[in-house]
Amino acid sequence: MGDILDEAQAVVQCKACPWYKNCVLPMRLTEDDLKRQLESSLPGAATPGPAQYGMQQLLSSLAAAAENSLLEGCPIFINRLRSHPKLAEHIKKLMQEWPRERQ
Repeated sequence: MGDILDEAQAVVQCKACPWYKNCVLPMRLTEDDLKRQLESSLPGAATPGPAQYGMQQLLSSLAAAAENSLLEGCPIFINRLRSHPKLAEHIKKLMQEWPRERQ
């Protein structure tokens, strides 16, 4: 009986969630976000000069890499993936086979 109530609660939570039907989105991380974070943690890191150009390129590369590897997710969706490893494996398998299905 507890399983049914837990599932019903998850469905109700899901429908009321601001992430509804958008459970997974890539994180939005820009070069400016990284620059602000760097400046707040290392005062004086934004001093102008030739090193600034290298820093800009580094921040740009970091922002691109972060967007390609980080993901924001609905807490309910993440909880379901953690509590059902077979579901996570099934989604992973679908994603790995995606290009083969389209051909």
